Amino acid sequence: MADATPAPPGRARRAPCVVVLGVSGTGKTTVARLLAERLAAPFADADDFHRPADIARMAAGVPLDDAVRRPWLETVGRWLHEREEAGTGGVIACSALKRRYRDVLRAACPGAFFLHLTAGHDLLAERIGRRSGHFMPGSLLDSQLATLEPLEPDERGATLYVGQPPELVADAAADVLPRAPGG
Repeated sequence: MADATPAPPGRARRAPCVVVLGVSGTGKTTVARLLAERLAAPFADADDFHRPADIARMAAGVPLDDAVRRPWLETVGRWLHEREEAGTGGVIACSALKRRYRDVLRAACPGAFFLHLTAGHDLLAERIGRRSGHFMPGSLLDSQLATLEPLEPDERGATLYVGQPPELVADAAADVLPRAPGG
């Protein structure tokens, strides 16, 4: 639950660094953008950090392997680290399906909070089927679900079901985020 205690005089609250994670179709980008607005924090979509060749692979229905994914995760981690160092916090939409992927992000930004968005297969498939202009084909949904490693108890984060409008999911997300006094 979020800390509602006001910051001491002269010390503004800092927005946390948040990774909004989950499989394709959970609404990561939409919820992350809305959450960033609520926190007045920078937003990024980790998909924008993929190399063109990797996007082409995924668009062709070929999942990325860990060796190909590693440089991308390191770039995402640098983005988080820079926001943490600047004190602005930040919200990034990033699949981060495996614990070891989140470990790469945590190594770059130890204070990162992981917000896992989840939904049932049918809802995800329906959402993926409705969207256009995205490189991730619906054929990779089952692969992503098989790869997904839910947050473990020792991971700093929370899980939210996305069966309601994104604005309500973003409100719930804001309610579960920790807030630390700024430095």
